Amino acid sequence: MRIDGMAAVVTGGASGLGNATAKALAEAGAKVTFFDLNEGAGKAKAAEIGARFVSVNVSDDVSVAAGLAASQEAHGVARILVNCAGVAPAVKTVGKDNVPHPLDIFAKTIGVNLIGTFNLISKFAALLAAADEIEGERGVIVNTASVAAFDGQIGQAAYSASKGGVVGMTLPIARDLAQHKIRVMTVAPGIFLTPMLESFPQNVQDALGAQVPHPNRLGKPAEYAQLVQSIILNPMLNGEVIRLDGAIRMAPR
Repeated sequence: MRIDGMAAVVTGGASGLGNATAKALAEAGAKVTFFDLNEGAGKAKAAEIGARFVSVNVSDDVSVAAGLAASQEAHGVARILVNCAGVAPAVKTVGKDNVPHPLDIFAKTIGVNLIGTFNLISKFAALLAAADEIEGERGVIVNTASVAAFDGQIGQAAYSASKGGVVGMTLPIARDLAQHKIRVMTVAPGIFLTPMLESFPQNVQDALGAQVPHPNRLGKPAEYAQLVQSIILNPMLNGEVIRLDGAIRMAPR
């Protein structure tokens, strides 16, 4: 699937991996709409790259449907979807003073990271299935998991469960959508320099980067965006999860 001239939707586009991806796609000629709940940052970032911003709650049916309708009205049927929206709480299964993991935090994490991803996939694909083919396919969906899906650390039960779900549904959804000639891929990033990590002291950032075998540093959001572009352009990439992690395998903590 070519990028130039195609309409694209990126969730979580106001910051981090999502923003880097939205920027890269726009620079490659895509007509980008990005979804986020941070309206201030979202509008500013969209203006910087000539994209359209829509405030969308990915775990809400009505919100997602309205966001996709707004994207289609502005740019036509979207051929590219990149799911980057997510939350990452750090809560132990049993915490201090033997307090159990709050169920609402677990449910919200699953709701945003897993259900939100599926919500976008199903609604996006339903619209795309009615579109004409372009060079033998209709479009591409790229999801964001995490190495936590495989190497979850202490305090990551909810996060790992949500990202493990994204990994687990990648192949069956790719098989479901094969009849519509829509490809589905997932990227599992390692430790990347996102806004959350940028808020850490430099010595903490350096210590985290030192855990990566090679390259011996934190990942750059632009490197995630580069892989997304490669996935979009390569028609044989389908139904697979790619670890983008510099060969790291996470320790318990």
